[in-house]
Amino acid sequence: MKKIVIIVICAIFLSGCTVVRIDTKSIDNIISVVLSKNNKLFNQIGKGYKYYIPRGVNYLDTTELNNKLYSNGNYYYLYIDVISYYHGKKTEYEVNEEAFYSKAIDINGKTGYLEINKVSDKYFVEFMYNYAKIESLVIKKDIEDVVLDASYILSTIKFNNNVIKLMLNSEFFTNREENYDIFTSKKETENFLRYEEEIIDDEVN
Repeated sequence: MKKIVIIVICAIFLSGCTVVRIDTKSIDNIISVVLSKNNKLFNQIGKGYKYYIPRGVNYLDTTELNNKLYSNGNYYYLYIDVISYYHGKKTEYEVNEEAFYSKAIDINGKTGYLEINKVSDKYFVEFMYNYAKIESLVIKKDIEDVVLDASYILSTIKFNNNVIKLMLNSEFFTNREENYDIFTSKKETENFLRYEEEIIDDEVN
């Protein structure tokens, strides 16, 4: 029995496993802890990229480079900007003092921002990091959970340069380069909210 205990202890030390406690009530702490980890896990593969969705988050659909996810009553819309990644476009974000939450992010050489704005009785979450962006419209009590899920997803995105180069040389990105700019915060959320309402209506009907 003692040999088994010793083997288990040695295995833990040799594998370098550490337990990191995340204060899930602090958005700043969630961002800092999760994004600073070098997580190499992945369970989803797209065109020129791959990423990891944590337990409790379900993959629903992909349209081009836009992924639709779902967790605990909330839809997450994940946008992958392989064009900006390939060309090394830098993030420029100005903190919005009028937002419920607004923060520029620069961790491990990767940049982005998190901005949360109140829209009617819900909160519109925009989380951009590592050339990808997650948007979600949630009630207040779900904000921390959404930020935690989004942090894990965005921190694990890895790009395949060879595949992206082939895509750029093909007609895949024709007329798409100016369609969406994830580096610009959406001060107007009408289109997103209208899309959200259409989804809810479809589900009810």
